[in-house]
Amino acid sequence: MKQLTLLLAFLTGTNLLADIENGKAVFAANCAICHTVNGGSAMGPDMNIVSYTRKKEDIETYAKDPYSLYEKFGYSANAMPTLPLEDQEFKDVADYIDSLQTFKKWMKKKKS
Repeated sequence: MKQLTLLLAFLTGTNLLADIENGKAVFAANCAICHTVNGGSAMGPDMNIVSYTRKKEDIETYAKDPYSLYEKFGYSANAMPTLPLEDQEFKDVADYIDSLQTFKKWMKKKKS
């Protein structure tokens, strides 16, 4: 419990919790119409999968310019609109999505 309290104190001090909460609100208002969290049926990928497979910086970069980047990110087509968000809103949404999965694909140990 002491470690959790220290972690929360650290995160609060860096405003990361506020960024995640802001990102969750921006996501709900702008992204949830096409993307799910924790499964479901939607046009875009579930954000738990995105959080597991993409780095936070990549999520932010792609969200800012999906039209130009869809092929680079491995998609065959782009259905995602360019969103009229501020830079900080993109960062906050990326923080929120990144927070959904603490274990990431690139953290797996590779077999020797």
